[in-house]
Amino acid sequence: MMLNGSDAVIEFAVESLETPALTKAQLADLLFDQIGLNKRESKDMIDAFFDLIAQSLVEGKDVKLSGFGNFQIRTKAPRPGRNPRTGEAIPIKARRVVTFHASSKLKEQIQTVAAV
Repeated sequence: MMLNGSDAVIEFAVESLETPALTKAQLADLLFDQIGLNKRESKDMIDAFFDLIAQSLVEGKDVKLSGFGNFQIRTKAPRPGRNPRTGEAIPIKARRVVTFHASSKLKEQIQTVAAV
């Protein structure tokens, strides 16, 4: 995976991660190792980044990360549902959900890696 900054490129192998998911702690460690921020600054930067995204979504604003993708809020209408165990009809309330659409640039990177 590569994260492009203004001048720096951060690289790391997914195979080296202990879990299949990339965590905020691992992102903070990458900032510490590759950019030189201290551990506290790295953690604060990652937390601020995700807090900013979350707050924008809570306020109903879409979040667009150039070259990565778009997070959007979508309102789902109420609809009838069914309890799969009993078959009983139950109403599903209206709700807001977050959707993510990858950018064409990210999709190309994923396809390039999948083709190798």
